[in-house]
Amino acid sequence: MTKTDLLALLRNKCDELGQATVARAIGYSPSAVNQALSGTYKGSLDNLLDKVEEVYGSSTVECPVLGIITLAQCGRHRRRPFAPTNPQRVVLWRACQKCPHNGSGK
Repeated sequence: MTKTDLLALLRNKCDELGQATVARAIGYSPSAVNQALSGTYKGSLDNLLDKVEEVYGSSTVECPVLGIITLAQCGRHRRRPFAPTNPQRVVLWRACQKCPHNGSGK
């Protein structure tokens, strides 16, 4: 999605759910969401919009372990801590460390 599309999605979700609810869902403050919508946000707008796409978008990604999954599923998996309790989780955790969708990916 383009930046314009993501801003429109953010605006629509704020109209539908309210800024505070949307802000909580994407992990930003309501004032940051308000500033993004008004064009005065001083932080990384790209990071904020990435979270909007992850939470509210319908984009899919190719996971080397799980195949084609939604960006939201990708986000949930890459934020899980390492746990050697399940072989698939170990493989998935290792793959997530190198993933370009992981901000700290190598």
